[in-house]
Amino acid sequence: MKRFVLGLAAAAAISSAAFAQVAIKPGVPSILQWTPEQQKQWYPAIESVYRVRVIPRGKRVHPLPKARREIAPTWEHAGKRWSVDDYMAANGVSGVLVIKDGKILLERYGLGRKPKDRWTSFSVAKSVTSTLVGAAVQDGKLDLNAPVTRYLPELKGSAYEGATVRHLIMMSSGVKWNEDYTDPNSDVARSGGQAEKTEPGINPIVSYLRRLPRAAEPGTKFNYNTGETDLVGFLVSRATGKTLSAYASEKIWKPYGMERDAIWMLDREGHERGGCCMSMTLRDYGRVGQFILDGGKAGGKQILPPWWTADATKVQIANGQPAPAGYGYFWWIRDNGAYDASGIFGQSISTFRDERLIVVVNSAWPRATGRDLSAARTAFVDAVRNAVKTADTPA
Repeated sequence: MKRFVLGLAAAAAISSAAFAQVAIKPGVPSILQWTPEQQKQWYPAIESVYRVRVIPRGKRVHPLPKARREIAPTWEHAGKRWSVDDYMAANGVSGVLVIKDGKILLERYGLGRKPKDRWTSFSVAKSVTSTLVGAAVQDGKLDLNAPVTRYLPELKGSAYEGATVRHLIMMSSGVKWNEDYTDPNSDVARSGGQAEKTEPGINPIVSYLRRLPRAAEPGTKFNYNTGETDLVGFLVSRATGKTLSAYASEKIWKPYGMERDAIWMLDREGHERGGCCMSMTLRDYGRVGQFILDGGKAGGKQILPPWWTADATKVQIANGQPAPAGYGYFWWIRDNGAYDASGIFGQSISTFRDERLIVVVNSAWPRATGRDLSAARTAFVDAVRNAVKTADTPA
């Protein structure tokens, strides 16, 4: 239940919190209110609706060869026999990609999407932001155990005193934050209000967050906080002296060999949303997963600290779910053994480390989240795992 509530809370954050993205198309409704036709039209073309910044790719492309055979999973769920096509049609899925040992076992597209089309990530971007924290640590620009105030001195004297960078990426700063999407007076609602008091010369979300009280000692309690994911984005930019897009290009897109430029949505101050809304191709979602599975190496170089991917994708703090589920560094740790990058409306990168298996799903769900939608996706992922285990698909 809590996971369901968190997903809905995150959905609310997209529409109202943290100095939302700036529309360039007049009269566009909230992204949460798009019709199925608008989702189909604009999810692959966010740059036609909102201000974005480009993440340039490099000259080489990391190969994702096709395996000798494609898997064709079928499974039982909700009293019905399902195929991949059934699942995609019933759940507004624009793309599924299955990679095993670096080779593609399944790649399908729906909703008119083509292989070169990008698709918005929603909160999958949080896991990329975490990865950029790791790159900055490797570059000697960030110290996980350093106080947040070292990099954001605007927070001195606030409830963030004593919180470290590590606490932020564990969602455990201890700062009081209400992400109740049903409450118009919650922080997630108020922080995006145009009338909310801000301070000249300070980014509005930083201004809002630094006026909040403390609710717990840093590092002791998980509390999902969309505002702080944007705060981490500011922190990375401050520490590296680069925009998040430029740093993502330098540390991931170019060295690892993404196939197409990505784009990253901007807030009203012109800064990338650290917690939301990158857009990339289906295969590049797979490459993000493979980059982490490969230990953060690219072009023979260690981009992330050698220990980073293991630490980022294991339980760092309990998140209210039954063990062994929990939260890492902006990665969800699931009770089926996967670690997930997850976004509303059906975006996910699920990785099973020991199986060297990555399952990517991009969707335009009719609702931001829901137990029925999540259960259907879990059934699909489980069916993929079973098909991979039984298929004759040599590496």
